[in-house]
Amino acid sequence: MIKLIQKMIGDKKEYKEQLARVEALPEDYKFVFEKIQGYMWSFAGGDGSEMLKTQQELIELFEISAADGKHVLEVTGEDVAGFCDEFIRDTKKWTDNYREKLNRNMLNKYRTNND
Repeated sequence: MIKLIQKMIGDKKEYKEQLARVEALPEDYKFVFEKIQGYMWSFAGGDGSEMLKTQQELIELFEISAADGKHVLEVTGEDVAGFCDEFIRDTKKWTDNYREKLNRNMLNKYRTNND
């Protein structure tokens, strides 16, 4: 139980540190980050720690791109939702269990009918 509480405190601290870094970004990057953040966190699975890591990667990408003088849409493209979907593709999401269950049920049904 103590380890869980320590992890939660650590995650909260990391989250606050990440948001402080976002505040240092140019306004267009902050705006897009906030929209992406709301989108991607709506899919967070488990305890959210994987999404926290993904958010860290996004902040790093935005920091580097802003420092290179790129406009934020040069980074994300105009299909920001598509960018988000691709960016969180390998991150654990709450929908993963439903996807796995659907595929498993279809395979079991298919195998049962064809045996």
